[in-house]
Amino acid sequence: MSDEISIIFLKSKNITDDRFQKQFSVIKNGIKFDTCFVPVIEHKFKEAEINFLRKILHRRRIGKEIGSKYGGLIFTSQRAVEAFASLVLEGIENGSGDHHDWPYLQDVPIYSVGPATTRALKAIPLDNPLNVRGSESGNGETLASFILSDYSDWYRNWDFKCPLIFVGCERRNNIISKKLMDPNLGMNSIPVVELDVYTTSVIPTFQKDFIKSLNSKMASDIIWIAIFSPSVGEAMIYSLDLLDSRTGRAKAKPPHTTRRIFFASIGPTTRDFLQEQFGFVVDVCAKKPTAESLEEGIMEYLLNEY
Repeated sequence: MSDEISIIFLKSKNITDDRFQKQFSVIKNGIKFDTCFVPVIEHKFKEAEINFLRKILHRRRIGKEIGSKYGGLIFTSQRAVEAFASLVLEGIENGSGDHHDWPYLQDVPIYSVGPATTRALKAIPLDNPLNVRGSESGNGETLASFILSDYSDWYRNWDFKCPLIFVGCERRNNIISKKLMDPNLGMNSIPVVELDVYTTSVIPTFQKDFIKSLNSKMASDIIWIAIFSPSVGEAMIYSLDLLDSRTGRAKAKPPHTTRRIFFASIGPTTRDFLQEQFGFVVDVCAKKPTAESLEEGIMEYLLNEY
């Protein structure tokens, strides 16, 4: 096995402090990673939906007060947090920030799926920090289980449950909404309003950029491709022509001992989507959606499986 292994992160690189670049830049067990980032997805905010969120924040419709219509917020993407944060900062600039309790959410739960969204939420400059909860979940299904327990306790003295607002995009994995609103839960179910504040699409030049980056790494004995979302995985599969044209399912991969390219997903949501939708099985799935966990999974595979 070569001492230097290439890894292509299918994501935009954080210019100021990319945790994946930092994590994979340290030589461990004699293994050095040659990193590369290829952006895949571009985003566009939806003004009508953002304006809806703006109105309910200013009208104090999220909370425990009389007249509140919603009981909390759910975030599973940094882009959704970005939209929310822009409204909070906009309110501060327009004078709402003169009220020390703006955006009037100090008494409601804000659910976050993992560390990245949690960091983004906690970075919003507020006098009263948001009640960010569930950040150790790591995936939608685990977060939904946490919410079922936590939300009921949060509003335990109420006779009914106000809906949670799930702030995201139209291509979200709806496991959270399905699990919270499962009719089999009866009175324990939680209503959810899905608010799609942005859309996603594959960057037009992605395939060309990806293939160019992949070809530039062909001198390496081993190349890892890190997949960060279901939509990213789908774009990758089509770019690499990994599907059988007759069946629409993934082509059989050669034994790992004869392969040079390996695949890792940031978590089970992406892993399960690729397997269920295309029959494509990744080699490694990070236990948590963090740079540390992704590296741990890849290193374990290299040392024990390869």
